Amino acid sequence: MSIERKFISEYIERARLGEFLAKSLSNAGFGGSEINRTPLGTQIITYVEKPGLVIGKGGENIRSITEEVKRKFKFDNPQIEVLEAKKTRLNPLIMANKLATLLERGWYFRRAGHSILNEIMGEGALGCEIKISGKLTGPRSRMEKFIKGYIIHSGEPVYDIVETGFAIAKKKLGVIGVCVRIIPPDAKLPDKYNILDADDRGDNVDSDESE
Repeated sequence: MSIERKFISEYIERARLGEFLAKSLSNAGFGGSEINRTPLGTQIITYVEKPGLVIGKGGENIRSITEEVKRKFKFDNPQIEVLEAKKTRLNPLIMANKLATLLERGWYFRRAGHSILNEIMGEGALGCEIKISGKLTGPRSRMEKFIKGYIIHSGEPVYDIVETGFAIAKKKLGVIGVCVRIIPPDAKLPDKYNILDADDRGDNVDSDESE
């Protein structure tokens, strides 16, 4: 197999694993995963809101998930590590799944959208955009958008700064797609800069004046 095909195959496998974990760990509040190759095999780190649900009594659940990963995916000796997700209200995957759950429970889409938006912004996010698309109130599909704060739509900062999460809500009228985009509080925005005072510049100012 060529290097290009091997590279593509590996990332397809990673994407499939991400989908599998998102579905299997949705009840525990799945917040993302990392895959690292080690001399002993493949380390899979999962971030969840409720680690206890993933591990199970005596580690029964995590062993079952690990065995399923071994059967379905081509990773060398996969070992799953479960960590608690920090600042869950700033995690787009967790909040997207939470919004999808509210929709499945019968919440009106505008009420659910604004509720999640306020939770995220209340945690200190610089900006948030939520998109809900599908058959929201009738037979025709449409998309509704909720925005607060500062959000970026184009350019390299979209990939460097904006964090994105997707989820699906299954309703009687059909599937509703949810997309949550968050700019975290500590993000360095491209159009923001600091002007130093003379005291902050210290030696540089003194040397310039002496010249």
